[in-house]
This record gives sequence, structure tokens and C-alpha cells, in this order.
Amino acid sequence: MSELPDRVPTPCPSCSPDLETVHEVLTEGGGTVTVRCSECSHVHKVQPERPSEVTLDVVVSQGGESFTANVTAPEDETVSVGDEFILETEEVLSTVRVTSVELDGHRRTEEAPADDIETVWSREVDNVAVNVTVHPQDGSRDDSRSITVHVPGDYEFEVGEIEEFGDDEFEIDAFVVRDDASGYDRDRYEMEGDTVLAKDVKRVYAYDQTTSAWSAW
Repeated sequence: MSELPDRVPTPCPSCSPDLETVHEVLTEGGGTVTVRCSECSHVHKVQPERPSEVTLDVVVSQGGESFTANVTAPEDETVSVGDEFILETEEVLSTVRVTSVELDGHRRTEEAPADDIETVWSREVDNVAVNVTVHPQDGSRDDSRSITVHVPGDYEFEVGEIEEFGDDEFEIDAFVVRDDASGYDRDRYEMEGDTVLAKDVKRVYAYDQTTSAWSAW
């Protein structure tokens, strides 16, 4: 449910019973809103007009699996790829990010009013699995390996930093950003000091720092 604005237009029973004036929203509760008239400072209660809402089907990708849930939204609210919202069901409470918007006829789009949407596709971003390609220390690509690390969505990776997860230790060389991430000006970053949040990264590239990992023996 969307929050009320700080100011609303409504008639004032004291100075303007027939015409709307600007009112400051003071408090909300019990289905009514307490407002103060900006013209005469009269305080009174009004019944807020709520926008019509629609129920959306949401498919959530979580740890390699997926499940379906429902959320309500104002029918004229725009849902866009990259939007994040809290999904609360009997089974889960998590933050998810929109990865695709599906319209009637299985048409996919970047954004649409909620009333036009058939399904919202999303993924959990509270905790994420990050794919890491680890190259041997000698720089060859033939013996590269892929591992997956599990971290909070706001965990930060930085080019040039050494990370250690269990028996794996590696120095980050570059990373590729997901299509649904915002705030980045390109797809690939490889300058020392470049950073990315785990929930925004598609793949990390690194060089192995484990002393015996690439031993011929």
C-alpha cells in the first residue's frame, strides 16, 4: 500500500466547505487522516481516497528454485525492471528485485502499469549466490574453474581485493554487472578499486591465491 503524501487537497469545514484547499497531513489511523488547513489552520479528520488496487502474481527465483506469491499494488503504479520490494508470505519474508515484467500474451517489457501486468518475475536479493571464475596464478585459462559463493545481497566485491571463502582464496580481477542492476555505467569493470554489490553482480573473475591449488603434485 502506498503512503499518503505530506499534503492533500480537501474542503475545509471552517473556511472553504465547497472548494478544496491544501491541507497538511498530520496523522493517520483508524481509517481516517487528521489534516490541518493551510488557509485557516483548522484541524479536522477526512476519509482518504485510496487508489484502486490489483493483485499481481510474482514468481521469485531463490537459490536455484522458484516459487509463486501474490502482492497488491495501486492499479496505476508503474512496475519496472530493477524495482525492489519486500515480499511477505506465510513461508517467506524477503526483499526481491524485478527482473522482467510479463503482459498478456506472454509479452515481456521493461515496465508497465500494474493493471496491465500478468506476471512479475523477480529474484531474492537479501541473500544471493555469486558465480566466480577462478583462473590459475600463471594466468592460463585452460585450468580455470567455477565456484559459487553465498553472501548477503549487500556484500561488496572490489577489484584488487583478496577474498577467502572456506578453502578458496582468490584476488578479484574483474566483474560483470547484471542487466537488472542500476547505478552502473557499463557492464564490465576491471580497474582496481571498482566495486559492486553481490546482488548486482552477474559473475566475478579472479586469480587463485591458494598456495597449493594449482600444484602439479
